[in-house]
Amino acid sequence: MATRVQHALDQLKNTGVRITPQRHAILSYLMETMNHPTADEIYRALEPRFPNMSVATVYNNLKMLIEAGMVHELTYGDNSSRFDADVSDHYHIVCEKCGKIKDFSYPSLEDIERSAEEETGFVVHGHRLELHGICKSCQEQA
Repeated sequence: MATRVQHALDQLKNTGVRITPQRHAILSYLMETMNHPTADEIYRALEPRFPNMSVATVYNNLKMLIEAGMVHELTYGDNSSRFDADVSDHYHIVCEKCGKIKDFSYPSLEDIERSAEEETGFVVHGHRLELHGICKSCQEQA
């Protein structure tokens, strides 16, 4: 895990981004937890180590990490963006009760993108697939 974080930090440095302790901590937290936290959850997790850090600092750093291609912002219509440091091709399944998000892999959907381009004349820049259901924990509580 440390090498993955270091690789990401090296990539940022190569693009001229200054690596502050807060940026390092935010990126490390996202890569270690992989639980798609909100900015507030990231702030609460890191606040004991960075008591002078504000929620705005977290948002600004997340914005920079998104622009650098290191983090994806996930929006699910509940007005609270979640953040994912896994920028590989993968998809999400979302629990309708507790909001937990899990990653899953599926063969590429490039054929669907090509078909959509041919049928509509659009140039496809990407896609998002998300499934909805009830997670195992919520099923057991029911």
